[in-house]
Amino acid sequence: MIEDKNENAYEDIGDAVDGFSGDGQERDLLTDPDAEAAATRKVEMESAVNHGANLRVFREEKGFSLDELAEKTGIEKNTLALVEAGEDILPLGRLIRLSKALSLRMEDVVSKGKERFTIVRADQRPITSRYGKAKEESHGYEYESLAPGKKDRRMEPFIVTLHPAASDEPSTHDGQEFIYVLEGEMEVFVEDTREVLKPGDAVYYDSTSTHLVRAFGDKPAKILAVLLD
Repeated sequence: MIEDKNENAYEDIGDAVDGFSGDGQERDLLTDPDAEAAATRKVEMESAVNHGANLRVFREEKGFSLDELAEKTGIEKNTLALVEAGEDILPLGRLIRLSKALSLRMEDVVSKGKERFTIVRADQRPITSRYGKAKEESHGYEYESLAPGKKDRRMEPFIVTLHPAASDEPSTHDGQEFIYVLEGEMEVFVEDTREVLKPGDAVYYDSTSTHLVRAFGDKPAKILAVLLD
């Protein structure tokens, strides 16, 4: 039931643009950029809401109150409440920490796959965005899942766009992470080491080490990130 909600959120992009019109005339995604923006925004918001609703269901099934889960994960209660309400998205590191606290795998939280193998086309990647206060512009990052339909995943591959405005705190959790820089420059901190990575550079570390990645400079950075759960 939970996975059906996730699938429906992305299937709704077609419904969101059917009959879209700004002046009484029908348009489509190919002829009207406003239609594309409206459809994408609708899907992203529904995804955030479903994502949070799923976490609330999992928490309640495990018998945790928000206070108890906040104490167990180190994530503020108010932040957890915003996530469950679909008004905020957790950074991937904290999402892993939360899934572990609820005795879940990352795939349970990101997307529950059903297929033995999956192919995800470049224009079909589910996008999850983290929004700023205005909720109209990206603040922090967006991540695109590259294998949402694969069942029994041990790895979670993403294309992540890091924005210069990001100000996340260092994280630590179970697993390992591999990151390859595609575009822009990325600043990475692992324990006491700091490096700036450029396109073609890569880093691989144990997620149990205190770590932080963010865009370097005043332009976004795009990375391939593979998380081992």
